[in-house]
Amino acid sequence: MTDLSPANIILNADSYKASHFRQYPPETTLVSSYIEARGGEYTQTVFFGLQMFLQQYLSKPITAADIDEAKTIIEAHGLPFNEAGWQHIIEKHNGYLPLEIQALPEGSVVPTQTALVQVINTDPECAWLTSYIETALLRAVWYPTTVATLSWHCRQTIQHALMKTADTCDGLDFKLHDFGARGPAVKNPQPSVAQRIW
Repeated sequence: MTDLSPANIILNADSYKASHFRQYPPETTLVSSYIEARGGEYTQTVFFGLQMFLQQYLSKPITAADIDEAKTIIEAHGLPFNEAGWQHIIEKHNGYLPLEIQALPEGSVVPTQTALVQVINTDPECAWLTSYIETALLRAVWYPTTVATLSWHCRQTIQHALMKTADTCDGLDFKLHDFGARGPAVKNPQPSVAQRIW
């Protein structure tokens, strides 16, 4: 087998998602899913990470080569592959995923358990796509949101200590050296996805 395309959004999913298109009732035309931070140590969450995902994956159309590559891998796993659904996206939408993504502005500080992202299919024939994209969205948002949340709370603690012990908070922006990308954050907000089906 050749090297996998790192930008193939069809393969950026849990393998069990491949069979979901067969599990929706046939009359399903609209699915809405959302992502929230369920909870953890903090009562406030900093939302971060979506824009890079949108630029890296959703700003580029899927191709016939992406479908061929995904079909080979998914069927090798013994799973059904929605070739007709993906082909429909190429033929009707020029390869762009027919999804509407609504989200809070990145950097928003919101109460934990607030919906951060909502995804809705815009083509009634692609209701299956909303939940299919869930894995990729969670991968894109969960870790950066966790690191941003932990770092923001650390910064609040540093600012509080500076206000009590120093004449000024000058240099606050340089007091926290965040190496969050080097290892897992602890006590991170847990992702959750909920769906409404019409």
